[in-house]
Amino acid sequence: MAKVLVVTSGKGGVGKTTSTAALGASLAQTGQNVVVVDFDVGLRNLDLVMGAERRVVFDLINVIQGDAKLSQALIRDKRIETLSILPASQTRDKDALTAEGVARVMQELREKFDWVICDSPAGIERGAQLAMYHADHAIVVTNPEVSSVRDSDRIIGMLDSTTEKAKGGGKIEKHLLLTRYDPARAARGEMLRIEDVLEILSIPLLGIIPESEEVLRASNLGAPVTLSSPDSPPARAYAEAARRLEGEKLEITVPTERKGLLARLFKGKS
Repeated sequence: MAKVLVVTSGKGGVGKTTSTAALGASLAQTGQNVVVVDFDVGLRNLDLVMGAERRVVFDLINVIQGDAKLSQALIRDKRIETLSILPASQTRDKDALTAEGVARVMQELREKFDWVICDSPAGIERGAQLAMYHADHAIVVTNPEVSSVRDSDRIIGMLDSTTEKAKGGGKIEKHLLLTRYDPARAARGEMLRIEDVLEILSIPLLGIIPESEEVLRASNLGAPVTLSSPDSPPARAYAEAARRLEGEKLEITVPTERKGLLARLFKGKS
């Protein structure tokens, strides 16, 4: 039975879709059967980042509404045999997502895969709520900016109150992924310090993804950065984050000249 992971945030543009693709590819490279699911109905960007936009025939809404079988909508990645994508619809709105339909699709995905990674739309509306509802794990993606961190705090509250696990008296295992971190700007005080973000959100740090042109380049190429530039700093950070998801105890690499000191500082918080 699969582990269901939601990649979520309160603010748009923080790197959820990029992170979904990179983490999904990293987990699939270990031989695990992984599917990434796009819940951003009406926009549909995950297929672009994965390089599968021309292969979309059926989508999540088609499966929910019974117009297609799940097997017809799933697209297998051409680079990694154990990686698949379930795209969102670009022509429907989020009202087409029904609680009953999502529950049925998620149960079917649980039976077919080892990991089901849900790329949530930003915010707290219906699509985001349904994306996180069935999750066992959550990655809260945030930038080191006040507005992003504040919105992420709201999302953490939703994970602890509105999900299926929360309503059953349990708790979703939450992780923080800090993206677009720029050590030079941090040194000048132009973004929040890592310590401040951790103190505000109070969930375990999964990884720190540095600001890098390689991430934008990968998206334009239609490939997860872990595949297009596997030796780049963001790709290594995502690969290590994926290993932590599987329970490995890895020291978090902080992209700064003083990383030895900071890495020791955050080792206990990983």
